[in-house]
Amino acid sequence: MNDAAPSSSEFGSAWLRLWAESTADYSIFAVSLDGVVMTWNPGGERIQGYRPDEIIGRPLALLYPPEDRALGAPQVALRAAAETGRHVEEGWRIRKDGTPFWASVAMTALRDSHNALIGFGTVISDISDKKAAHDAVLKSERSFRLLVQGVTDYAIFMLSTDGHITSWNAGARRIKGYAEDEIIGSHFSRFYTPEDVAAGVPFRGLETARREGRFEAEGWRVRSDGSRFFAHVIIDAIYEDGELVGFAKVTRDITERRRASEQLEQTQRALFQAQKMEALGKLTGGVAHDFNNVLQVLRGNLELLESRHGRDAWSAERLGNAIDAVDRGAKLAAQLLAFGRQQPLAPVVINPARQLRAMDDLLRRALGEAIEIESVVAGGLWNIAVDPHQFENVILNLAINARDAMPEGGKLTLELSNATLDDDYVVALPDVPAGQYVMLAVTDTGTGMSPEVIERAFDPFFSTKREGEGTGLGLSMAYGFVKQSGGHIRLYSEVGEGTTVRVYLPRSTGTAVEPARARGGVLKHGNETVLVVEDDAKVRETVVDLLSGLGYAVLKANNAEQALAVVESGVHIDLLFTDVVMPGALRSTEMVQRAVQTLPSLKVLYTSGYTQNAIVHDGRLDPGVELLSKPYSRQQLAFKIRQVLGSDAAQSAGPEEGGEPPDLDTDAVWEPARLRILVVEDDASLRGAVCELLMLIGITPEQAASGAQALEALRAQAFDVLFTDVIMPDMSGTELAQHAVALHPDLRVIFASGNPIPNHDSFAFRWTALRKPYTLDQLQHALQSMMVRERSATST
Repeated sequence: MNDAAPSSSEFGSAWLRLWAESTADYSIFAVSLDGVVMTWNPGGERIQGYRPDEIIGRPLALLYPPEDRALGAPQVALRAAAETGRHVEEGWRIRKDGTPFWASVAMTALRDSHNALIGFGTVISDISDKKAAHDAVLKSERSFRLLVQGVTDYAIFMLSTDGHITSWNAGARRIKGYAEDEIIGSHFSRFYTPEDVAAGVPFRGLETARREGRFEAEGWRVRSDGSRFFAHVIIDAIYEDGELVGFAKVTRDITERRRASEQLEQTQRALFQAQKMEALGKLTGGVAHDFNNVLQVLRGNLELLESRHGRDAWSAERLGNAIDAVDRGAKLAAQLLAFGRQQPLAPVVINPARQLRAMDDLLRRALGEAIEIESVVAGGLWNIAVDPHQFENVILNLAINARDAMPEGGKLTLELSNATLDDDYVVALPDVPAGQYVMLAVTDTGTGMSPEVIERAFDPFFSTKREGEGTGLGLSMAYGFVKQSGGHIRLYSEVGEGTTVRVYLPRSTGTAVEPARARGGVLKHGNETVLVVEDDAKVRETVVDLLSGLGYAVLKANNAEQALAVVESGVHIDLLFTDVVMPGALRSTEMVQRAVQTLPSLKVLYTSGYTQNAIVHDGRLDPGVELLSKPYSRQQLAFKIRQVLGSDAAQSAGPEEGGEPPDLDTDAVWEPARLRILVVEDDASLRGAVCELLMLIGITPEQAASGAQALEALRAQAFDVLFTDVIMPDMSGTELAQHAVALHPDLRVIFASGNPIPNHDSFAFRWTALRKPYTLDQLQHALQSMMVRERSATST
């Protein structure tokens, strides 16, 4: 009997054996080198269902599923344990009743005191519950991942705590354009615009999400190709056990929604603007109508007084000033009508390039040498159907506005090209149809406009000019003309960078015609019978006096009913001169129709100070209709009456001095824009009035306040015409003319005076005279006569 105490190794082995044989929580057994079960414990019986006598001596493979046996899994495990000393794995195992369970297996190599391998110790635990929970998590994660990957309308991806991308879905690929392998590991700030990155926008977003749990915003983002889209962004912070582990980021492309919202906003703004302008147009049109009637009474009576008392210098000057004031009022009324789209247009098909070229000299003289002018005309330019005179006015007004925006000089670019406004462009413009247009762009390098000024630029009487520099109606007139012509006008401007005004006028497929040039002429008289129909008593009496003074027999009527009674009485009438807008049940157009049925040869001339009426439709006179707009001068009335009656008549005597030339050569070309005129007048207001009249004709004059100033100007440059007052403080107009002709022998002279011209018999130069006060027509006729006589003398 050996009474020696057991060694520590023997004690440890015994303790392990006792633990294995007593525990039911783990299946603990030994396996031989060839894979046979050598021992079995209660845990093995509880977990796997075998009693010791049922499993000891049986192969280890009995505990594996058939498919794992077929693959040699038991032998692989034994070999791994033998090679490494310990093999750990998880996998399916089979109970005695054939049911599977998920097992955690640890197999340890057993060696004797000589380190020889003698078998394997195996420990198995049932972790099916843990497996089920793990599988549930995996399934949930898989389902979530499939869901996220299947979403293409949203970019969904994960960020690390410092903003680097850790996952990427299909929506992110579609929206941002990056493949997963291109973007994982990149910082998410690469999706932001450079200006937003510089401003710290992405980093503030992360900080807000970290602090508040969520960050939400909208803004521009950048795709892989550099293009931009408008995005709605959400960043959610993700915490685990109270610690931030990253961020979930969701991005949606809402560019189309933003565009639709902007278009809706633009449409509403454009509709409001159109309604506002329409209301203002109606208001100004009504005011202009009443205003023109008042002006007509003033103009007619002033010209009647002028014809009787005009040779008295004091009276003549006062009458002239009053008529000038009426003319300025008439110009203002015309501007109001233009803005309100109520000026009667007489459109013809023109080539806009030809019209622009014809204005070249006029523009250069109007803008001055400090402004460089460049015209750019595209090839194959389409025609347009517009009123040529009003089209030129628009170009001139826009050019003058540009000049005023460049007080230190600059460049004006006039561009003509074909343009197509498509459905996308006009969707926010309720009054602009899609189609083909000719685009006129007027661009300056001036001071530019702020957004607030642009918003009101077309409003009547809104102006950034100082008092006395203009009425503020230039752009308003252009707006009204363009809209009345079926077009579109747009402003582009930045403060300090300049302004571009783009005018779009509808294309015409008609053949362009050359507009008839104006012919000068003196006051026309006649002896026909005219029936005047006018409800305003003062206007009616003034017109009757004017026509009587021109030699016509005049009948009058207060309204349409009275006019028909006169027509049906059988009295001879050559011309029916009627206002368009009159009170009463019978409209003037109906009255005219019945009058013409009674007198088929009757000629008709309408007059009105307001064109939103029965003879103007869509801003255009009805075919065959003749209209004389109020207020009109005696000269305009005389000319229009003769034009409608269609026969020549006697002419009044012209200026005494120099003799009145015969009728002008109708084949001569009248090119006022080419005339270089020096106006000499010591009275500043009168000098300004003369220059205004010349600009209405199309001439941009130079000015001098004295004879000395005039001679300085004449030494500096050549002029075609010297237009001078006779009585001036430093020298007389006749002395100035003699000095001027010595400098420029071909110079022509027009004297303006209320008195006879002294010593005119000794003049050796070409001259004529205008007696103050004179009308615009007389001024134009004097200029034309000088040019025609010069051309005739040169040609002979």
